[in-house]
Amino acid sequence: MTALIDSYQNLVFSVCYKMTSDYFAAEDLAQDTFLSAYEHLRSFDGSNAKAWLCRIASNKCIDYLSHSGRKSIPTEDTYLVSTMDAGPIQETPEAICMEQETKEMLLENCRHLKPPYDEVAKAYYYDEMDVKEIARKRAQNVKTIQTQVYRAREMLRKIYRKENSA
Repeated sequence: MTALIDSYQNLVFSVCYKMTSDYFAAEDLAQDTFLSAYEHLRSFDGSNAKAWLCRIASNKCIDYLSHSGRKSIPTEDTYLVSTMDAGPIQETPEAICMEQETKEMLLENCRHLKPPYDEVAKAYYYDEMDVKEIARKRAQNVKTIQTQVYRAREMLRKIYRKENSA
């Protein structure tokens, strides 16, 4: 059993932490995982200890998460937050920066499309114009613009897939 703990304690803790997002709960759940493994060691066939321990850990986390919601008592802060009117969302500097980078990448990818899809994609996705607005601006039929937006979307998907696979 000591060999299992030494080999897989970090993995089991990682599984628990990723599922709960709570460091202290993850420590407890990792310990519970090894206790449960020890109790059921006789029934373990020895074929894949890693998968067996991860399965026990994930089951422990699922049990913990399903029961923790019922045990929690709302505090004054959570009550106030839930009853507050939804005012304007305050964006963090990080969120603003991420949005700006994403929009810049979108604009760059729109520029890589062949005409007329480059202009239509830029107007629709980057400038956030309505199909009717684009049709009016380009003096074209709404259906034509809808088709061009659809095709541009497919072209952009291919570009993003290629970027993500690289």
